[in-house]
Amino acid sequence: MPEDGGAPFYAALPCPDPTDWVAEHILPALDVAPISREAMGRAFAAYLGDDPDPLLVADWPEDIAHAATLLIAAPGHRYPIDRIRFELCDAFGFDSAALSKRPHNALSDAMALRDYLLAREAKGF
Repeated sequence: MPEDGGAPFYAALPCPDPTDWVAEHILPALDVAPISREAMGRAFAAYLGDDPDPLLVADWPEDIAHAATLLIAAPGHRYPIDRIRFELCDAFGFDSAALSKRPHNALSDAMALRDYLLAREAKGF
């Protein structure tokens, strides 16, 4: 989420064959219509292009992998962003189901994680 108060990036991909858990918990919480991977990659790259030093913080390695994969435009080609940094944190004690305003919604969960980490940092942890 941008530190300047701008709109955060949020989009969803189609999930044609979800597991039962995903169908029950994730799909109802999307709150946006899914778009193609190509459209999402272009939009994500454009979003990152507005930030001179983007930093993506995640508490799970696959979140970073998914974000990095979005930057692949085609085999051997990536979207033209200057740079991005990734940070994998140990968010011990973080419970998205308890702290997120809309559990299982990626944007709401990310905002809850950010608030949690900033509060923890303010306390000196």
